[in-house]
Amino acid sequence: MANEIKAPTFPESVQDGVVATWHKKAGDTVSRDELLVEIETDKVVLEVVASADGVLGAILKNEGDTVLSNEVLASISEGGAEDGAEVPAAATESAEAETTSSPAASGNSIEIKAPTFPESVQDGTIATWHKAAGEAVSRDELIVEIETDKVVLEVVAPADGAMGAIIKGEGDTVQSGEVIASVNEGGAASAVTASPAASDSTSSDAVASPSARKLAAEKGIDLATISGTEKNGLISKADVEKAASTPAAKPAAPASQAAAPIVAVGNRIEKRVPMTRLRKRIAERLLEATSTTAMLTTFNEVDMGPVMDLRAKYKDLFEKSNNGVRLGFMGFFVKAAVEALKKFPAINASIDGDDVVYHGYHDIGVAVSTPKGLVVPVLRNAEEMGLATVESTIRDLGLRGRDGKLSIDEMTGGTFTITNGGVFGSLLSTPILNLPQTAILGMHKIQERPMAVNGKVEIRPMMYLALSYDHRVVDGKEAVQFLVAIKDLLEDPARFLLEI
Repeated sequence: MANEIKAPTFPESVQDGVVATWHKKAGDTVSRDELLVEIETDKVVLEVVASADGVLGAILKNEGDTVLSNEVLASISEGGAEDGAEVPAAATESAEAETTSSPAASGNSIEIKAPTFPESVQDGTIATWHKAAGEAVSRDELIVEIETDKVVLEVVAPADGAMGAIIKGEGDTVQSGEVIASVNEGGAASAVTASPAASDSTSSDAVASPSARKLAAEKGIDLATISGTEKNGLISKADVEKAASTPAAKPAAPASQAAAPIVAVGNRIEKRVPMTRLRKRIAERLLEATSTTAMLTTFNEVDMGPVMDLRAKYKDLFEKSNNGVRLGFMGFFVKAAVEALKKFPAINASIDGDDVVYHGYHDIGVAVSTPKGLVVPVLRNAEEMGLATVESTIRDLGLRGRDGKLSIDEMTGGTFTITNGGVFGSLLSTPILNLPQTAILGMHKIQERPMAVNGKVEIRPMMYLALSYDHRVVDGKEAVQFLVAIKDLLEDPARFLLEI
């Protein structure tokens, strides 16, 4: 008896999914409730388990294939291979062809593929190869970084072995799930497989002596990369030894990624460097925000003395009570922003075509500067977070943002953004909207200034605040009142801590 393995029933908002990883292959013995395959949708990764004990039959949907809700993925023959149900001939031939043609099935070579990009990401660019063809690699070791217009993705080695042929060099554009290289299992003894896309000649086509072939196999050297010095181009053992003694060069970057030429004009020097995908995408979004919105900025100032006094009084106790989480300023601003957004929902809205979407939740984006550009990770449901949770989450997102470890999901879907130019010394600025949001709050440097307090001049720690907003949705009155609400809450932090 055969049991069909089907994709889960997707929610109405999910149209289809992509087969991410098969944990079993055709012919493997499986146990009831054992994980068989993972299906990735644009929102979540779903697991499909075995419905009974038995043997996995032909796999109808391979990794990278798109599947619909409840579509048949494979089958399980209960009781073992002898009880296996018949599988359609076409499916059997497809499975056999996959087993024959796939390098991974042979157990010698495993394809390295680009990650499955979300729907909002069309393609990526090979940023940096950390390994060259022929180099030894360890399982889960970083091999290559792929840069998209939102995040840098890391691809690791699937097994111990040696790097095979690198199909996509630095600077090349890659599609979701596209093969970019291979890993030969078993260490350096595995010969490097030349890519058909890269060259028409392979190791088997190269003319070499038997001793040269044997040595090349031991050293993990592709004979197609060696020029023979003997008669008629015959590759000798000495040619292989010479190639083995030469350090493997990393794939050459295309001209666009090569070291920028430095041109000297008289006593002045210029260097031309191409923009990264991330930087180009940032530029596009900033230009889009300034050209498609009615952006306006309003300013105010806040006396940071009460917050600073509260922080100085309780920071040690706060850190001790919350497992080392430090009490910073950003937590106060996030909590104050949430309370103010509850009173002015238009500032927590976004524009979708001709509709204004008013969000019943508060996903606060916090701008983080990284070596590759500005990214905005999001605090989900910030209204449910306490100060300690806000501070620890911001720290975690900030550290992973600087290291390029953030996922795309962690940087999409915010309803309001806070940016802090004050950490770099900015005294006043006009932040640009983070589309499709309708407002962004800018923090600045805390500067001691003489202020009139109860008819007397006092030196107070002051900060300028800036709120840029889309005048198509937010009226000036709402924007000003929102910023005043932020000011009042920060100058009396007990109000939002007590939710009054």
